[in-house]
Amino acid sequence: MVDLSAKIVCFDGFDELDAIGPYEVLENGARAGASIETRLVTLEPTDRVTASHGLRIEPDGVLGDGSGQGTDSADRPDLLLVPGGGWVDGGGVRTVVADGRLSEIAAGLHADGTTIASVCTGAMVLAHAGLLEGRHATTHRDAIADLGAHADVADARVVDDGDVLTAGGVTAGLDLALWLLEREFGADVAEQVAREMEHERRGEVVR
Repeated sequence: MVDLSAKIVCFDGFDELDAIGPYEVLENGARAGASIETRLVTLEPTDRVTASHGLRIEPDGVLGDGSGQGTDSADRPDLLLVPGGGWVDGGGVRTVVADGRLSEIAAGLHADGTTIASVCTGAMVLAHAGLLEGRHATTHRDAIADLGAHADVADARVVDDGDVLTAGGVTAGLDLALWLLEREFGADVAEQVAREMEHERRGEVVR
């Protein structure tokens, strides 16, 4: 039993680094002593997901909505992370937002106590879930104008609004995940992981 369960939801067209960067940070956090388990999940059962640059992954399971329906539904995560990718060219996140299911599930999980985080244009999934109204948030610079219709846009790499967190474009996911490690398990764990990954953390977290 871990203190924090994290799920990163993957869909066709997600940006590789948006998901795999935070995944590696959180997994390294577990190796550094953080009581955390991180899984890559999908909305529906599938053997493979193809990301925006062609990377294919085998997910660990299916994201449940906490309603008692579907695989893993009873296993409500403490943290759900939504990557971006494809908002500008009409794939990936744009398709997911149009579908509406992920936004609906994210809103339901949030209402039940799950912390929701996004990287890059994954913020648009949160926006269409109604999770950013009246909050400060950030996203990739190419989606700032779209985000502004749903949130108070912050000029920041990472925005922590308690139970909802957003990060800017692509590599900001590394800083988001490191901040989550620091917030939940202490600065020593986060700094150990940053040193191991030879990543220089950028920008202050806006709270």
